[in-house]
Amino acid sequence: MNTTGTGTIDRPVTRDPKKQDPTMNSLFTDTPVPANADAIESRQNRNHAMQLIPEALARAHMHERLREAESERRGQRLAAARRMQRRAERASLRARRALAMAVMQ
Repeated sequence: MNTTGTGTIDRPVTRDPKKQDPTMNSLFTDTPVPANADAIESRQNRNHAMQLIPEALARAHMHERLREAESERRGQRLAAARRMQRRAERASLRARRALAMAVMQ
């Protein structure tokens, strides 16, 4: 009796391919190969694209964060420029008043 475990009592293992059970043969139980090679390539491209989606999302998220940071920096520079302009205007008014006071004396 064969101890490899590939046969059964009802269907013993035989070396003759004509006598083997077709369901026990690995050639018949493997998934069939599609006849259309373009379909396989398309599926592989789609799988590759699906694997790249998280990377693309991360890149878009990083780009958005950089844009927000640049916008915030621009806003901060604008606010600082306005503060300096108001300070310069107040200094100008003080200088005018001082000049007017000097002329009046």
